[in-house]
Amino acid sequence: MPYYHTWEDFARAAEKLYLIDPMKVRVVLKYRHCDGNLCIKVTDDAVCLQFKTDQAQDVKKIEKLHGKLMRLMVSKETHSGSMETD
Repeated sequence: MPYYHTWEDFARAAEKLYLIDPMKVRVVLKYRHCDGNLCIKVTDDAVCLQFKTDQAQDVKKIEKLHGKLMRLMVSKETHSGSMETD
């Protein structure tokens, strides 16, 4: 499972992976205080995308992507739930 070296490539690939099959994608954030590393992993069990950083400015980027993915997940759930009840 290699790590992406540039944030832009990782963010684009993570969004694309989510949009292909939203029901299978998982997002995991892991922080190791002893190393000072923050790692984000996006996977659908077939493809695994990872990005690791120890830079403070990258935390805001990760937070923004994580929020965007969560909004997409919530909006998909809401739409599918309303379709099932109709």
